[in-house]
Amino acid sequence: MHPAPSLILFTTLSGLGFGLLAFLGVGLPSVTGWIAAVFFAIGFVLAGGGLAFSAFHLGHPERALKAFTQWRSSWLSREAWAASGTLGLMALFAAALVLGGLRIAPLGWLGALACLATVGVTSMIYASLRTVPRWHHWSTTAMFLGYALCGGALLAGQRWPALVLLALTGLGQFLAWKAGDARFAAAGSTTGTATGLGHLGQVRLFEPPHTGGSYLTREMVFVVARKHATKLRSIALILAFLVPLALLLLPDFHHLGAALAVLSHTLGVLAARWLFFAEAEHVVGLYYNRSAA
Repeated sequence: MHPAPSLILFTTLSGLGFGLLAFLGVGLPSVTGWIAAVFFAIGFVLAGGGLAFSAFHLGHPERALKAFTQWRSSWLSREAWAASGTLGLMALFAAALVLGGLRIAPLGWLGALACLATVGVTSMIYASLRTVPRWHHWSTTAMFLGYALCGGALLAGQRWPALVLLALTGLGQFLAWKAGDARFAAAGSTTGTATGLGHLGQVRLFEPPHTGGSYLTREMVFVVARKHATKLRSIALILAFLVPLALLLLPDFHHLGAALAVLSHTLGVLAARWLFFAEAEHVVGLYYNRSAA
């Protein structure tokens, strides 16, 4: 699928924001007053900014509020409700902590769980799509949560939790890529099954369904060359996981190292998110004789 910048920014920034808010909800770091205000501001800006970017991918961004009406059938609508409720819940927790110096622990823990639940709901926008076998798997949700927790731990300055989370998520991403590479073929979809003519023999494309470009050819029928995918995977792993791990393990780790770790991780996540969309083989590509390179 074509990697839309709005979706890459949406999934990256919102994950970082909700990850940070989740750590703040459980009291990590244990801050109050204006220091707490700065941490919460970063979390709200990242989460809210990411959600704002998602609206740019809608056909009619001015109708974004209508997304709230389809919660019975749409994971996108459920994500809108979950995000709004979570941000409201965390705003109450933050207000009590920043303005009144009162840490309402049950509210914070509930908000932290809501943050992770929102990230999970976001992942289901993609994991629920049977037409994209690479996404239609529990690992999609696991990786979304892993990235959110990694980013949250780094932004919250939680060195040892970040080390563990980065190591586990990095390994999980490597395994998810390897397993995902075989998922389209394992689904059994072919040009024959797509057209319903497979019982007649091997089906080959005579000519495209249409001569001009369309939304399908721009968004759904996109193939990234395997050599480019391999290179980008390496870049993503190095920036998102190996560089932050190396910085966190330095004996004289300080604020500059923490900032570099966050920056490197964010750049790596952006690369991984680009691949997440670019490598997603949609079954509609079979009508155009397109498959993974």
